[in-house]
Amino acid sequence: MCLLPPVLTSPPMSPTAEHAPEDASILVLGAGGGLELKTFAQAHPKWRFEGVDPSAEMLTLAEQTLGPLGERVQLQQGYIGAASEGPFDGATCMLTLHFLGADERRSTIAEVHRRLKPGAPFVVAHLSFPQEEGERALWLSRYAAFAAASGIDLEKAKSASAAIDKHLNIFTPEQDESILREAGFSGISLFYAGFAFRGWVAYA
Repeated sequence: MCLLPPVLTSPPMSPTAEHAPEDASILVLGAGGGLELKTFAQAHPKWRFEGVDPSAEMLTLAEQTLGPLGERVQLQQGYIGAASEGPFDGATCMLTLHFLGADERRSTIAEVHRRLKPGAPFVVAHLSFPQEEGERALWLSRYAAFAAASGIDLEKAKSASAAIDKHLNIFTPEQDESILREAGFSGISLFYAGFAFRGWVAYA
């Protein structure tokens, strides 16, 4: 459904620059096929991880992707409730929260906060853009145009844009930051903005 955004053309933001300790325990929510976990594990040989994802098929792929790096990764099938209590030294959630409605997103972020040590960083990135009348359609058209300019067939790009409009829960950047604050996070800072995608780091 979702085309690869510019945020994935380079390694995803990690809690590394946010002062996670050398032997950190990191929660990766929405671990998917394991590419994010692999990037972090290769960059930080003493970190240990817990990856959570609702798809058994994706977690099987993650095991294959990680290979021997999987010795430092515990994979859990399910949503945030399947994660251990921690407390973790940091957490990430990439390209996942836009699948959740407002109430579920609030409760998910609150549960992440509850599992983090005080001051631990939480890095998130997902679709987020203005939702005023006419603005949503404009941003979705830009999304399709960017994909087409990047070499994706125009009709496929338009189809993906229509699927995003129908199935994903996209909020304004202001709403996204407000949800983080409501969950108890502070020091919220925008670290990435690329077309329809935004990324923030916040602290428990």
